[in-house]
Amino acid sequence: MSSRPSVVGPDAGPEAPYPLHMEGTVISGFGRGSKELGIPTANLPVDETLTPWIADIPSGVYFGYASLALPTTHPDHPSSNSSYSTPNTDTEDALLAAAAPAQPAFHIFPMVMSIGYNPFYKNTVRSAEVHVLHKFTADFYDVTMRLLILGFIREEKDYKSLEALIEDINFDCEVAKNSLAREAWAPAKGHVGGKDIEGKLDVQWLVRNA
Repeated sequence: MSSRPSVVGPDAGPEAPYPLHMEGTVISGFGRGSKELGIPTANLPVDETLTPWIADIPSGVYFGYASLALPTTHPDHPSSNSSYSTPNTDTEDALLAAAAPAQPAFHIFPMVMSIGYNPFYKNTVRSAEVHVLHKFTADFYDVTMRLLILGFIREEKDYKSLEALIEDINFDCEVAKNSLAREAWAPAKGHVGGKDIEGKLDVQWLVRNA
């Protein structure tokens, strides 16, 4: 069992410098997220001219929300009779409902992401790899993704084994889920388990018109 805390950030909500915004087109990455780790990631280009703050933050693991403009032909688009017919969790149900009124083209999901060099793989280029906390049935390369980064989980580090890396990533996912489950970290006007809720987090940037 990990000795790290299972929740990060104050109950009152994100603190400065958060939230941070990032936006781009999903690109192909290193091809190891699904194959080696069993944890698929969506990569965004790291461009300091578009996101100048990224040069000043430490490399490590972050969490927050991602929104995707999935085409209607994608099997995971809400209009299809696929995974959205029954959301995987109450949290996902809340996020989808929060996104719909503002901009149906974008749909919100919790996410955990790595910004850095991934020392275990000895990367020489800094990357932004996003693990969306939803089980997709198909890839979504070339789709527009927006990120609302709300907090920092841990610094990046090297590992003695692939198993140790996977264990830490899985715990990162649990930390993100637990941290986002609080009222001040949940999107405003959500829907959970058949009941309306009133979160306090402003997520309009994620679903605004371009």
